[in-house]
Amino acid sequence: MARIVVVGGGIMGLSTAWALARRGERPIVLERFARGHHEGASHGETRNFNNAYADDHYLDLLQLAREGWDSLGPVDGDPLLRLHGLVTHGSGADLGGEPGGLATIAARLHARGIPAELLSGADAARQWPGMRFEDEVLYSSDAGVARAAAAMGELERRIVAAGGDVRWSTPVAAVDDAGDGVDVRLADGTHVGADAAVVTVGAWTSRLLRGIHLPALTVTEETPAHFAPVDDAAWPSFNHFVTAGYPAPIYGMPTPGEGVKVGLHRVGDEIDPDARPHRVTHADTLREYVREWMPGLDPDSAVHLSCTYTTTPDSAFVLDRSGNIVVGAGFSGHGFKFAPGVGETLARLALDPGARAAAPFRLPG
Repeated sequence: MARIVVVGGGIMGLSTAWALARRGERPIVLERFARGHHEGASHGETRNFNNAYADDHYLDLLQLAREGWDSLGPVDGDPLLRLHGLVTHGSGADLGGEPGGLATIAARLHARGIPAELLSGADAARQWPGMRFEDEVLYSSDAGVARAAAAMGELERRIVAAGGDVRWSTPVAAVDDAGDGVDVRLADGTHVGADAAVVTVGAWTSRLLRGIHLPALTVTEETPAHFAPVDDAAWPSFNHFVTAGYPAPIYGMPTPGEGVKVGLHRVGDEIDPDARPHRVTHADTLREYVREWMPGLDPDSAVHLSCTYTTTPDSAFVLDRSGNIVVGAGFSGHGFKFAPGVGETLARLALDPGARAAAPFRLPG
């Protein structure tokens, strides 16, 4: 019988298996899809490495994640984090739910030794002429993007090198708590026994874990787009809490070879992950946003892509243990950058039944 099985081989599952392998464990990872698939939320070249958080539980997790990213080191000659900076702006930026949102974030980052400064809109526009700004802008040089696809490959390499096993195209039908361990039943009828299971299956969490009291998980298909720059000016990553004329905050980041990714946060249609329509939504709204706010991009050059969000009611992650099953779920469209920290947390929960994640990440009840 295995010590620990990880069900789900996206960024969170692989990060967990790597954290276990670093502790001398030999985890088994079971992933229903083939390597490099586009059915979940971990594919693509880049993800926003956004540090604009006010809450201590996220900042703690961010710093734990940063240690993990740094310890992975360079891949193919480049670090997995491209720290070209992040700008956060907009009159709707009440980050942390407190007055003076941007100033609050700047203070919280400073308190942890993370670079952050407040710029005027005019100063920001001079530095990044491809963007327009309303007024005050929060800039952190210690942010940018994570190289998503490269990270996935490197994590798998390290897990296998440490004696772990990553099994692609291996769907799991059920995960049952047997009291003295877990019984993982595969779709082909075979079984894998383990002392504990970590379940990180994204959009399929509610279906696989029917016996665990989870928060409501809403699955949506989101369709951001890459837009072509009109010149070779430098671009930061960005959050824009725009309030007039748009249904949600805007985020984005440069992706070399693909353009600048721009997306509306959590506006997609609710879907069945097993019948995903791959239907683009809000294309006109996104194009108009680029036309209004991004003079450095061609608004008619959109190339859309698709990913899923699995969102909790308050957008907080689920990192907890129920019996012999550890759950990592509900990453709500802002989880990827935290992956090494999430992996460390889930590994601790799997190895120590008495361990607890921060209170906002725990299961209800």
